[in-house]
Amino acid sequence: MTQAQAQAQPQAPAITVHGLSKRFGSVTALESVDFEVQPGTVFGLLGPNGAGKSTAIRILTTILPPSGGRAEVLGHDVVQKPATVRGLIGLAGQYAAVDKNLTGRENLRLIGRLTHVRRSRVRRRAADLLERFELTGAADRPARTYSGGMRRRLDVAAALVPDPPVLFLDEPTTGLDPQSRNALWHLIRELVADGTTVLLTTQYLEEADQLASRVVVIDHGQVIADDTPALLKSRMGSTVIELDMVSADRAARAAGLLHGGFSEPPRVDGSRLGLASREGSRPLLEVLRVLESHDLAPGTVAVREPSLDDVFLQLTGLPGGDPPGSTP
Repeated sequence: MTQAQAQAQPQAPAITVHGLSKRFGSVTALESVDFEVQPGTVFGLLGPNGAGKSTAIRILTTILPPSGGRAEVLGHDVVQKPATVRGLIGLAGQYAAVDKNLTGRENLRLIGRLTHVRRSRVRRRAADLLERFELTGAADRPARTYSGGMRRRLDVAAALVPDPPVLFLDEPTTGLDPQSRNALWHLIRELVADGTTVLLTTQYLEEADQLASRVVVIDHGQVIADDTPALLKSRMGSTVIELDMVSADRAARAAGLLHGGFSEPPRVDGSRLGLASREGSRPLLEVLRVLESHDLAPGTVAVREPSLDDVFLQLTGLPGGDPPGSTP
């Protein structure tokens, strides 16, 4: 086989999930979940709280055994070869796992020792990561003195100490301010550019839209969508019309008047009314005419292209974002 032919051969998936199921007594957290993650990409795993995202992460990282189906990381079964899988992955969970009483440098060196990185390499690796994550200036301060964004960056850096080819990030930017979030996004893009495969769960739909080349949406333990962000958004129609109806009661009345006039039923979120149009902004004048004739003129009107948030809300039927609750 020539070099060109070898390069043209499709790469095996970095992560394969087939028929994955998990039950906790009478509760089914995952049911026959299938997806593949291509190497050197960011894969987004989305869903409301309780959908099963974190359960899937725990199975893939060998923390939980599945009740059925199979999962592989770089060709290794997570049940049959858990030790091998652990040597190939990094994990940054929902909450920073760093020791607050150790310095940033000490935390990274400790992780190096625990993951059996050679002593001669640990110091250099820790220094490199502290520089890459812009923590060198705080490297010798206890982690308890770090801001939330700094602790989150240190936690992701700790997951990278053994230089894993596959990285799992479970809601990595929850609670971060926009500046810290953008900084972490930049670092994730750099990791992928260097060849790392990233599986990302997030409650920020913009985050998946910005980073992921493919997303799977899980709801009630089942996959309800699997595609690229662009193709998922294209299903929403060409235009989203948003009306601020001033009050929830007015929004509900307006939704009743407009029901049946669009490709999707109107979405109500408090005082906001959302309409998906496949005819661009053309229906807007008729919408305003109908509402004004019933003394329901909106306070403000916005017309925009669909976002991944719109897709998520359409698929899950939620009023917006992840609702309060715990994720299995």
